[in-house]
Amino acid sequence: MTLIKSISGIRGTIGGKPSDNLTPIDIVRFAAAYGQYILSHTDVSRCSIVIGRDARISGAMVQALVSNTLIGMGIDVIDLAMATTPTVEMVVPRANAQGGIILTASHNPKQWNALKLLDGNGEFLNAEAGAQILALAENEDFNFASVDDLGSVTPDNTSLDMHIQAVLNHPLVDVESIRKSGLKVVVDGVNSIGGVAIPALLKELNIEVIELFCEPNGHFPHNPEPLKEHLGDLSAQVIESGADFGLVVDPDVDRLAFMDENGAMFGEEYTLVACADYVLSKTPGNTVSNMSSTRALRDITEKHGGTYYSSAVGEVNVVTKMKAVNAVIGGEGNGGIIDPQLHYGRDSLIGTALFLSLLSTCKLSVSELKKTYPEYFMGKGKIQLEPTMDVDALLLAIEKKYASNKPSTIDGVKIDFEASWVHLRKSNTEPIIRVYTEAPSQEDADLLMNRFKEELLALGN
Repeated sequence: MTLIKSISGIRGTIGGKPSDNLTPIDIVRFAAAYGQYILSHTDVSRCSIVIGRDARISGAMVQALVSNTLIGMGIDVIDLAMATTPTVEMVVPRANAQGGIILTASHNPKQWNALKLLDGNGEFLNAEAGAQILALAENEDFNFASVDDLGSVTPDNTSLDMHIQAVLNHPLVDVESIRKSGLKVVVDGVNSIGGVAIPALLKELNIEVIELFCEPNGHFPHNPEPLKEHLGDLSAQVIESGADFGLVVDPDVDRLAFMDENGAMFGEEYTLVACADYVLSKTPGNTVSNMSSTRALRDITEKHGGTYYSSAVGEVNVVTKMKAVNAVIGGEGNGGIIDPQLHYGRDSLIGTALFLSLLSTCKLSVSELKKTYPEYFMGKGKIQLEPTMDVDALLLAIEKKYASNKPSTIDGVKIDFEASWVHLRKSNTEPIIRVYTEAPSQEDADLLMNRFKEELLALGN
């Protein structure tokens, strides 16, 4: 079992021993550290923090611990109960709250949970803030409120409606065209909050919805990471129902992947490419994605006269770069769409609406649409870390070996070859080294990925 503490939050498996797993003691300690940080960085007379969670089995337990810890510190809690990650991000500034906590382990299996921390803008905390919270948690430097100054809880059951209405009001969402399209969509909600949020949005857009695993009970019917190998049921349902396409989200609804009318993956990487193609056709400008994302976004951006920029992996890094270059859209190749006209966070609801706007106006099937984009293939592998492995030394050895390729070390090691690239980095969310590659064919991408996995393992032995 595992507990991972990082500048982006705390994540681990439920149960077991404190400091080795995500136990109630660890949850309270970390929630208190965040609360103390918020109290020390605001000048308002009364702090409030927004809390929402995905449908994980442990979610209600974790939320009760976090909420009551903050109340004990004299902080008011705005309780969204079950809510998507982007919904929580949007509510924070709208409620004039000082921060937010999302209780979700994203794509990790059901035994995992996590505290993902937001600032007063509803954006993920930067590295400096995260380091301060880790130090507060380590030192247990907390100051709890007296009985007369305890916080309170205010339930908010309007947040999803607010989020959906904001998407419908977005200037680039072609509501009229979508409502006339007659499209039929299969939605795999992986039995989490996406099974509520995405169908609710689609029904507002007059889309015929076939719900698959949309009961928010936290019993994930398959591995919740939205990858091809986990989505056989969705593929079968798309074909059987004659749907125009299928879509799947992860448990907290910040990752979005599509499947074409033939039950084939559109490609998680191409979610951002398609949405960017549509946005850039209406509002030309710059784009940003992380270093592990497809080159196709660069190609599409340049076709529309914009400039593409890359960032280190991590939403906060993408957002920082987007603000710096005034990007009109950005995100990550894992299906994360960030539209700054809505908010600076990965959001599957706006991603779905932008994709529908594109599809309903271009008059192409999803498989035909895919053929209009530059064709790249990605390999995504991982190496499980062993206690004896020195990750920094391994990556340094790879950097030196390929020095003639002038590798980037902004985030791990990325090596560009003439027609391909490989990106090696330590995960922030799991005890693994991620090995991402891209090449002109799937065979080449997989060969490159396996080659570097073997090189890393050989160096580690």
